[in-house]
Amino acid sequence: MAKNTSGRGQRDLKVKVKTARGRRLSSTLWLERQLNDPYVQRARKEGYRGRAAFKILELDDKYHFLKPGARVVDLGCAPGGWCQIAVPRINALGEKPSKPQGRLIGIDLQEVEPIAGAELHQLDFLDEDADDKVKAWLGGQADVVMSDMAAASSGHKQTDHLRIISLCEAAAYFAFDVLAEGGTFVAKVLAGGAEGELQKLLKQRFTKVANVKPGASRADSSEKFVVATGFRSAAD
Repeated sequence: MAKNTSGRGQRDLKVKVKTARGRRLSSTLWLERQLNDPYVQRARKEGYRGRAAFKILELDDKYHFLKPGARVVDLGCAPGGWCQIAVPRINALGEKPSKPQGRLIGIDLQEVEPIAGAELHQLDFLDEDADDKVKAWLGGQADVVMSDMAAASSGHKQTDHLRIISLCEAAAYFAFDVLAEGGTFVAKVLAGGAEGELQKLLKQRFTKVANVKPGASRADSSEKFVVATGFRSAAD
């Protein structure tokens, strides 16, 4: 029997999820989207803890801030996908003897399953002494502070936008306390009109501020990422 080389009949079939009793339509649609999301499928195949891993991978491929020897702080690190990308790139395990070995501190409100090469701590970064604890764990200042944090959804778009901008601003002030001169700040924000003050704040303390929507971000999502490089310890 001749092989079918036309490609017909070989396309991926979209998974349809039936609405179960007791499950909301929104939950069914979310589950269906997850099952059909190529980044979710790729994350499972490659052993990452979530599709978000590909967002930091894309950002670092473009801006190259996760360098061997870098000291990195991952705020709100659960479930750990960003840490998984960072560990080999900063040589946290020392697997490349010819290159400097980096340090990675991941902090989150909840306990996170261990990740080889990452030092994970259960901590609220908003605590008054959180910056001092992180610098003590690092043995100095950080080269990179990154955050994929998002406030709990209220279901109200504008409220959620304001919450995540507020969270991002708090993360920025934390970065000001722990970053070394020339350091990098990477954080998720939501487009929605209230991020002007955040942009102004970052431009006072960094030489370059870019706003990027990685390909791994869903097309229907308003999320984007700010990548601020060249930290200045004194504001202009």
